[in-house]
Amino acid sequence: MKVRYIKLLSGKHGSGNYNTITKSAILLPFAVLLIMLPLISLMMRNTSNIISSSKVYATIISNSSDWKVTHDEVKRCNIFNGEWVPYSEGPYYNNETCHLMIDQQNCMKFGRPDREFLKWRWKPHECELPLFDATLFLNTVKGKSMAFVGDSVGRNQMNSLLCLLNHVAHPEDISEKYATDPRNFRWWFYADYNFTLVTLWSPFLVRATYGDFSGHSHNSLTNLHLDKADEAWTNEIENFDFVIFSAGQWFFRPLLFYENGQVVGCSKCEHSNITDLTHYYGYRKAFRTAFRTILNLKSYKGVTFLRTFSPAHFEYAEWNKGGTCERTKPYSKEEMKLEWYILETYLTQVKEFRAAKKKARKRGLKFLMLNTTEIMMWRPDGHPNNYVYGHTENHNVTYNDCVHWCLPGPVDTWNEFLFYMLKMEIQKSSKVLSL
Repeated sequence: MKVRYIKLLSGKHGSGNYNTITKSAILLPFAVLLIMLPLISLMMRNTSNIISSSKVYATIISNSSDWKVTHDEVKRCNIFNGEWVPYSEGPYYNNETCHLMIDQQNCMKFGRPDREFLKWRWKPHECELPLFDATLFLNTVKGKSMAFVGDSVGRNQMNSLLCLLNHVAHPEDISEKYATDPRNFRWWFYADYNFTLVTLWSPFLVRATYGDFSGHSHNSLTNLHLDKADEAWTNEIENFDFVIFSAGQWFFRPLLFYENGQVVGCSKCEHSNITDLTHYYGYRKAFRTAFRTILNLKSYKGVTFLRTFSPAHFEYAEWNKGGTCERTKPYSKEEMKLEWYILETYLTQVKEFRAAKKKARKRGLKFLMLNTTEIMMWRPDGHPNNYVYGHTENHNVTYNDCVHWCLPGPVDTWNEFLFYMLKMEIQKSSKVLSL
């Protein structure tokens, strides 16, 4: 109507000038405008309401009263697709500000001379990975429990998390109350947040017995019962809110595989009358059993994470033959590709995870993946390496540690991922509740 009115005034329509235009022609647009104004006002109010609701302002239900979420913040990206970039701010903590790290990972305490490995941060291509916020993390998990199930690299991540939280809250070590082996089964309790953090030692995830009765060693034969989950974690895990599975390096040792109580094959066992099935067979079956077991726990309602295979970085020789990891900065993507046994090991567990995730969805359970394999493959600089820097309780150890990760170090990134994923899950829940 506005366009029509301007044309009338300009005299481009009709035969006369402005004085010859009839009164009705002038009054008609005003009448229509008076009719339309209420409708326009109503439309503007409705549009405003739609825009307001789409922002999904919601208070996070995890008792974090200052965490407000907008629609834009809920947008996801692939945080595992990116690169390591120089970062001058330095680590979140050090060996002086955190006294909870174990000597095996305390590279600064035992004199690692370089600091270059601390000056890198993971940068996704599609978004920014938020810095770890200890207060917000603790508010997110308030009243909940979290367990790291697996080997010592999983414990490495838990120790990193302890140090990341240390400047905000100091946990009570309650291991003696709950664990028969406090060294491998650690329980921590954050009283102010009613949050329990646990590591459950189970390097194979399934039941294991050792064939060498004189004691376990790196070369002794281990019997793995691939169809029976390890009671060390199954007896504890049913009521946990978050469970993070990880296992890897132990499967490269000599293994004898059992199913239904019978030997079905082995890996590196050097028995000519037993079928060599390679470590992939045992790895696949172990994760299948672990995932199947947790899905069959009647009371389990938690969120299950798989932290994918963490590669070692021995160069020049094998781990027990003088192999080292002396690099002081990350590989470039051109220098190192995800391939060979690392790729195959990674794909083996991911296939089992995806199958379990489909079944979990039918039960209304969450299965999430901390996809760290390729990311950590580019960080040969992050290990203790020299056995002096990665001090162990066994003073007779003379091999280098290119499996575990220095604290602080690139392993802290795993907990940045964990923090981000927990935040996204809570934002999704809050968005649903607000609609």
